[in-house]
Amino acid sequence: MMISKKMNKQLNEQITNEFHAAHLYLDMACALMDEGLKILSAWFRHHAAEEREHGTKILDYVHEVGGKVKLQAIAAPGARPKTIQGMVEAALDHEWKVTKQIHALVALADQEKDYATRSFLQWFVDEQVEEVAVVTELLDVIRLSGGKNWLQVEARMAKAMKEGS
Repeated sequence: MMISKKMNKQLNEQITNEFHAAHLYLDMACALMDEGLKILSAWFRHHAAEEREHGTKILDYVHEVGGKVKLQAIAAPGARPKTIQGMVEAALDHEWKVTKQIHALVALADQEKDYATRSFLQWFVDEQVEEVAVVTELLDVIRLSGGKNWLQVEARMAKAMKEGS
């Protein structure tokens, strides 16, 4: 095995964290669909799919380096925020939480002189910069709307999704 047991354990936890993020975003997508906001719902569904891809990417890496994947239970999303802005704020808070988790993995890789895992994790460090920026942009658009003008928010997000955000 090319990774330590401790790193293997932490990567398994991060797999769960990524799938949990996907679960949270899918729940938010459902709430937005209930409000008739199909574009915002699609945006969250897209990000849920990205989070699942992140979890799978780590899972594949663990196998590649001879580790053992041990999937854990994914917690239920919990109570939904009462407003759309609250949902996006919760998503941003969650992205910051994931960023801290990734940074902790990088610190462990550095501590263990696990250069292969450190190299692998750089993609996630860069991805989290993008994730935080994209959710922050959505939150800014929602704040500018004043909690109204949802059709304009939807139009702006449709354009952003078309452009690849």
